[in-house]
Amino acid sequence: MNAVVLAVGDELISGKTVDANSAYLAARLAERGIEPVAHIAVGDDVARIADAFRRAAEVGEVVCCSGGLGPTPDDVTRDGLARAMGRPLHVDATCLERIEAFFRARGRTMVPTNRVQAMIPDGAEPMNNELGTAPGITGKVGEAAVFCLPGVPHEMRDMFEQCVAPRLPRGSGATVTRVLHAFGVGESDLAARISDLLQRGAQPLVGITVSAGVISLRIIGRGKTASEAAQQADAAAAVVRQRLGTLVFAADEPGVAALAAAVLQELREAHETLATAESCTGGMLGEVITAVAGASEIYRGGVVAYADDVKRQSLGVPDGLLSRHGAVSAPVAAAMADGARERFGTDWALGITGIAGPGGGTDDKPVGLVHVALTGPAGSASERHVFPGTREVVRLRSALTALNMLRLKLGASRET
Repeated sequence: MNAVVLAVGDELISGKTVDANSAYLAARLAERGIEPVAHIAVGDDVARIADAFRRAAEVGEVVCCSGGLGPTPDDVTRDGLARAMGRPLHVDATCLERIEAFFRARGRTMVPTNRVQAMIPDGAEPMNNELGTAPGITGKVGEAAVFCLPGVPHEMRDMFEQCVAPRLPRGSGATVTRVLHAFGVGESDLAARISDLLQRGAQPLVGITVSAGVISLRIIGRGKTASEAAQQADAAAAVVRQRLGTLVFAADEPGVAALAAAVLQELREAHETLATAESCTGGMLGEVITAVAGASEIYRGGVVAYADDVKRQSLGVPDGLLSRHGAVSAPVAAAMADGARERFGTDWALGITGIAGPGGGTDDKPVGLVHVALTGPAGSASERHVFPGTREVVRLRSALTALNMLRLKLGASRET
């Protein structure tokens, strides 16, 4: 059984908004054995939306659409669906009452423009929205079952689980996805270690995506049952783990958050604490760490020492080191880490100093040069990196590299 995922909105076509809804819908459909065969994005135009529904219905037995159900003039998904169905719109009394009740419950009066959200094509049915004012719509275009959901992500996800999933037919098979995250080598180096698993058409299918140095491997197992698909995906995941070893740091969770979570969990189990000292990252390392719930049990704090005098005054970096080696150097990164560990009284500390760009580089110290230092119970260590990419990419990769340096050190210390 095939499906088409349709996304509506000028903001998606222009690139101003990333279409995360379609990725969610495709994954949920695949889990039920319904294979997404196409993604279509279309702007807020009735004729184009109607045409997109017709094209989608030609190749998919299921069409899932998100966006364009709001109360403003550019929200015309319902109009496009009505045109594709060849049916007029009518005001659904039950929908209208629910929308009015939504506003009353919040001490507000519904403005007339919200009335349009209660309009449903003849022959279609509304789907209740527990979290917002935009009802969903389900109907048929040709032989395809169509489900229209709001574009607000949390409303879309709740409606899919509550209203769409129970109505979906079950496909002839099942799909199970496992995701592994790795860090510490380039994409091509990693791919060379598992090249036989990356062949197109292989079962299970293994794909790679990269973001800020985090390499995510998506392993898709397919079988007649969910159990069979899971066994296939898990067997491949075990092979990947065996070949990549310590490069793999987490599974399933988003890569950036998972790396910080993995490090904090190691520290939590060892009853150890962490501090940070940052220059070019400007607090990004602390931000990544504190994005993890429960970080306060381990992370005591950090210093953003952007200027040299702050490095001296707040972290105790010796003036001689700064004058001899410069602020962007391994000795200064190590001194920053030492100063943070001493001042916060922690077991471990990380220091980062570098040139994030786009200017400020020289032949000896190019843009993207970053020194990362780690200090702990057994002393200090530092690493030199030159990261390609934009200022934002250099900063994020620096923060993640520091975390990964600590992760590997913790793993090694546990083994000895």
